[in-house]
Amino acid sequence: MPETTAPATAVTSAPAGGVVAESATARGRRARIALRGLQVLLALFYAVASALPKLIAHSSAVESFEQLGWGSAGMYTIGALELAGAVALLIPVLQSVAAMALSALMVGAFIVQIAVFDGQYAATPLILIVPLALIAWARRGRNADLLRLLRLRA
Repeated sequence: MPETTAPATAVTSAPAGGVVAESATARGRRARIALRGLQVLLALFYAVASALPKLIAHSSAVESFEQLGWGSAGMYTIGALELAGAVALLIPVLQSVAAMALSALMVGAFIVQIAVFDGQYAATPLILIVPLALIAWARRGRNADLLRLLRLRA
C-alpha cells in the first residue's frame, strides 16, 4: 500500500488550551513508535545495566569507585542519578530534561574514563550521548509543558 506524499496533519487540543499538530502519516507514527522504543531501551539499560550494579554494590562497581576515590557515597549517588534518569525518560513531561541530564552524566563518565581509566571504555558514554541527544531534541516541546507546570506550582 503506497504512502501518501501530501503532508497530513491532525490538529488536536492540548491540555493547556493550545493547539498541537500531530503527523497523521504512517511514517510519522513509525517514527514516534521508534523513538518511544529507543527511550524504553535506554531506560532499561540505565536502570538494569548501569544503576543496579551500583545500587546493589556489585564488586565491579565497588572496585571502580574505590579506584576513583569516590567510595560508596559516589557510587550510590551516581546509581541513584542513573535510576532517576531512567524513570524520567519514561515520563512524557520529563523526557527531554532526562535525556539532557543523562547526556551531562555521560560527559562526566567520558572525562573519568579518559582521566582515570586510560580511555578503556571511553567510547561507551559517547555512543550513549547520540540517542540521548536525539530524544532531547525530539521531545523538546515538552520543556514548555514542564515550565508551565513549575510556574503553576510556584
